[in-house]
Amino acid sequence: MTKSLKNRGKPLSFYLGKFGSYFCMALAVFVALLPIVWVFLSSFKTNAEFFSGNFFPKKFSLDGYKAALRMAPIIKFFFNSVVVSVIAMLINVILVSMAAYIFARARFRFSGILYYILMLAMILPATAMIQPIYRQISFLGLLDTRRGLILVYSCLGMPMTLMIMRSFFSGIPLEMEESAAVDGAGFIRTYAQIILPLVKPGLTTCMVLRFLECWNEFTYALILTTSQAIRTLPLSLGYFVSTFSFNYMALFAAISIAALPSLLIFAVFSEQVVSSMTIGSVKG
Repeated sequence: MTKSLKNRGKPLSFYLGKFGSYFCMALAVFVALLPIVWVFLSSFKTNAEFFSGNFFPKKFSLDGYKAALRMAPIIKFFFNSVVVSVIAMLINVILVSMAAYIFARARFRFSGILYYILMLAMILPATAMIQPIYRQISFLGLLDTRRGLILVYSCLGMPMTLMIMRSFFSGIPLEMEESAAVDGAGFIRTYAQIILPLVKPGLTTCMVLRFLECWNEFTYALILTTSQAIRTLPLSLGYFVSTFSFNYMALFAAISIAALPSLLIFAVFSEQVVSSMTIGSVKG
């Protein structure tokens, strides 16, 4: 009753605008999901069904996934991606969050200049850093190793993590830390037991963003690795194309396996990531 009274008397342009907004959102969702759904459904098709142009398979079969696992070392590539992405994500978030807390709370000489110098890395094109990163990793003797990829990946999202966590730390009242100091808590205890639990949304956001970036990264994996034992799953998709030849069922099965973890993580944490980034921007 209240809703009907609230909407009574509104002009036709209001309803047209509302319809247009929902239509545009539905169209955007359709355009974004159509390729993903098409690839996933194609992984259950036979080659004959693929070339026939049918959108849905006549019979859902797991033969494509069995062929993909048999024809290529997908499990090894998957394991490499998980190890590299998870460790690099943890290193990035743990270390950079500590630096962000210092930038948010401490005031030292040239702190502002140092912070903006670190932020400049956000505007540098990735291709401009390929040669110096390659030379540095080669100098350290970490070419074609998981350690080299982890080192590079843990630094890739540093400016974004620093900016997000600094905005969250800046939004915490100083009185909470002063009260902890009065109760005898030191710096480490205050940071670990009081500050970190208050910025869990920011930590979750940074973890999700860093994992997705590391999982889908292709350029540095291509340049810094040469052997199959170290290759990650996104890099191996090119290997799948040549290996599977015209076995499109197995090819799309391999692509589905590569995309599944990132899709699941984003689907589970997307609402929290978007809301926490909004909160962080307002606080900052």
